[in-house]
Amino acid sequence: MNSNRIILLAHGSSDKRWCDTFETLANPTLEAVSNSRIAYMELAEPSLEAVVQDGVAEGAREFTVVPLFLAAGRHLRKDVPAMIEALEQSTGASIRLSPPIGENPLLGQAIKDVVTLQLDQNTGQ
Repeated sequence: MNSNRIILLAHGSSDKRWCDTFETLANPTLEAVSNSRIAYMELAEPSLEAVVQDGVAEGAREFTVVPLFLAAGRHLRKDVPAMIEALEQSTGASIRLSPPIGENPLLGQAIKDVVTLQLDQNTGQ
């Protein structure tokens, strides 16, 4: 069994509608990538800590956190690395933090596709 876990990390919100939207966006990845999970940095469950602890309890020792953030602000520069360092110390796991998805040019192409589709729908009315 591949013990590496992929964690799709979002900020989190106390608004369930926000969480529902995020979970819908995450679903294709969760279905296609084995050992992938979602987690929230704050304000929603499951927390990053809970997902890592569950993974360690199931035998995972390596995790890759993919932040579903558009850019690296304070959270990704300070808060999340501090959370990861504390989790590595408390669990013995190795946790890699990927760049935010907003830095990947594929996201820019996806936004262009969404805008183009919206424009096509508007002109077709």
